[in-house]
Amino acid sequence: MTSAGTPLGDFVLSAVELLAGDDPELHDALCGEHERQESALSLVASSSVTDPSVLACLSSAAMNVTAEGYPGARYHAGCEQADVIERLAVDRAKEVFGAQYVNTQSHSATTANYTVLSSLLRPGDTIMGMRLDQGGHLTHGSRAAYSGTYFQAIGYGLDADGLIDYDEAAALAAFHRPKLIICGATAYPRNVDWARFRRIADQVGALLMADISHTAGLVAAGLNTSPIDHAHVTTTCTHKQLAGPRGGLIMCGKDAGTPFGDTGRTLAEQLARALFPYFQGAPILPMIAAKARALGLARTAAYRRTMRRTVDNSRALADELTALGYTVVSGGSDNHIVLLDLTGNALSGLVAEKALESVGIIVNKNRVPGDRRSASTCSGIRIGTNSVAQRGFGAAEMRHCAELIHQVLEAVRPNGDRAYALDDFAADFVRAEVRKLMSGFPLPRYPRLLGEPSGKRQ
Repeated sequence: MTSAGTPLGDFVLSAVELLAGDDPELHDALCGEHERQESALSLVASSSVTDPSVLACLSSAAMNVTAEGYPGARYHAGCEQADVIERLAVDRAKEVFGAQYVNTQSHSATTANYTVLSSLLRPGDTIMGMRLDQGGHLTHGSRAAYSGTYFQAIGYGLDADGLIDYDEAAALAAFHRPKLIICGATAYPRNVDWARFRRIADQVGALLMADISHTAGLVAAGLNTSPIDHAHVTTTCTHKQLAGPRGGLIMCGKDAGTPFGDTGRTLAEQLARALFPYFQGAPILPMIAAKARALGLARTAAYRRTMRRTVDNSRALADELTALGYTVVSGGSDNHIVLLDLTGNALSGLVAEKALESVGIIVNKNRVPGDRRSASTCSGIRIGTNSVAQRGFGAAEMRHCAELIHQVLEAVRPNGDRAYALDDFAADFVRAEVRKLMSGFPLPRYPRLLGEPSGKRQ
């Protein structure tokens, strides 16, 4: 089937023409961003390349629909296609993750996390999650995030080897008796033992929520263990490894049908009852359609190959950086994340991030265990392999990336934690190498902007 002559195909083409004619300034800015992404070496752990077919779902008349409610309980008439679209997203998420209950309406993983907490807990309840400076997320148990809010937050961390300290987590849970424990992380390069967390939760009568935002693709591909039947509730965003739109999912596995307290409802019914209109807001139909498309792609063999390459690439990158003398937190990676500790290099994470960005290498500053710098400057950088795996990078390209990173960091002269100078010769050389490298690995299925590839795509 081709899009020519279809309402959606004609709409997208004419919409771009309208934008270019009516608002050339904005049109040019969007074109410039496309060009930047084509030429930049994106090693950002929280990003992927969104397939054009996913983006097409966002550019549709579905935005005009106010489809409030949840499947089977609409609050506005005339939303039959909304139900079809949402059912596709729900069914595909169930298939990909092996879930029994799915809500596809969350606007982000943060929204999903807050929605679950607000649905299942009461004001004053204690929650426990990984500390922010140990690799956790603001919604996982950060005292700063929950200061002055309804919940009391307790944080667990890592051991001396940079791995989750499950004994500490068990001891903290036994002492504080949290109502809900959150597992999963935003800057943790290793697998999580979901079953062990479930045992800890069961021992203290707590609910368990797993946030797999950073590893959802690996879970979907069977390359990381799944928390679906270990956690009471699993959340994820849809734009990181799933390479979908900005949004979130809320899912339950075998616990979906278990009674929730003395409410007379099951866990899934409690979530469904509370999700709308109380905590979540109206669903965004084109976003749900884009989630359905991304989940459809996640069912394919090509996607599974990309996820395998993602892990292989992160391990190759971690090994090469270690060989170059850098400290990699936990000694390696089981997913897409390589967390580089720059404590002994006199560079702050902020300076490293800015210097690398100036030559077209995009990473994130990040805190590392024992970080003494402020959260705004940090002592490490977080590197991810999602995007470059999609573009076809293999082990040889990752070793090249490590060498380019090394050349920049060796040439940086820091002036405190925020300012720096970078040798012009080194900067020009690396910038040219980055552009040459990226010209051989275009954005998959995007219109080509750079020169012809220098070798075969993987």
